[in-house]
Amino acid sequence: MIGRRLVRLVASWHVYEGRESDAPVDLWLIDDQGVSTHIMSGTDWCLVVEASKPYESYDMGDWGRIDVRPVDEETPLASRVGEVVLGVREDWEPLTGRMGLELDFTSGSVRCESWSGDLRIRAVGSMP
Repeated sequence: MIGRRLVRLVASWHVYEGRESDAPVDLWLIDDQGVSTHIMSGTDWCLVVEASKPYESYDMGDWGRIDVRPVDEETPLASRVGEVVLGVREDWEPLTGRMGLELDFTSGSVRCESWSGDLRIRAVGSMP
């Protein structure tokens, strides 16, 4: 990811009774070489980071549906589209594995983390 330009974001959202989740379930960072990096919270609450393409939206019956669509402004990473990834740092826990991933851009860093099984994405600072 380092040295590649972020050109597009796609995310999946849980929709239940017409209400969309506050945070995405999955996030895909697509770079200028067409590589799609999938970020999600795993079933063991670790942060999963893998190369895979976005899947299609699907219906889960009584549990709602998962909508997959481009991200416009819903996450702090949206404002980083067009920027080059300058650095990447991972946080590991001995028992669970990867818990966080921090991406550095010219305009600041964004942290992706697994928190109680949910994917959380937040800006952690701006670069001078």
